[in-house]
Amino acid sequence: MSETGSETPRRLAQEARDRVRFEEEALALADQVYRVARHLVGSKEEAEDLVQETYARAFRSWRSFTPGTNLRAWLLRILTNLNIDRGRRKQRAPDTQPLEEGDYFLYNRLEESSADGSNEADRVVERLSQDDVVSALSGVPHDFRDVIVLVDIGDFSYADAAQILDIPIGTVMSRLHRGRRILKQGLAEAATTT
Repeated sequence: MSETGSETPRRLAQEARDRVRFEEEALALADQVYRVARHLVGSKEEAEDLVQETYARAFRSWRSFTPGTNLRAWLLRILTNLNIDRGRRKQRAPDTQPLEEGDYFLYNRLEESSADGSNEADRVVERLSQDDVVSALSGVPHDFRDVIVLVDIGDFSYADAAQILDIPIGTVMSRLHRGRRILKQGLAEAATTT
């Protein structure tokens, strides 16, 4: 038997082992990928679809992943890019309305709505549910929400978020600041409506 004839089965076997290892490592991160997806989109069904599409693309392109690098960041970059593509398909443009109340929006709203002097912090906690938070986050425009989810929920550094989103670090910081302000306004609305 020629040397090249015996190398082919070995190479194929090694490639099969590498693919199985990749799939096992990728699937071990599925819960983390789903959590990020859940915060990026409006419903559980959309998040499940986005995760499924992410894994389908990852498994098709598994050879482009460099072993020894951050697999979680690689998967989340695929997820984020797919979500961006979905947003473009929906032709959603970011909300460019200026924020009138600034960073003190919640405080101002609570002050306006309460004259009885009760403990406002307790009222806010009682009134805000997880659904309110998810709803307020889904109200944040797409570009800002992606940065909030990666940095504030996913605990990525600015540099990692910039790499995942393929944008400069300064843009990450700017979008994070603006996105947090929009999120605060949405939470204030939820907390002060009766």
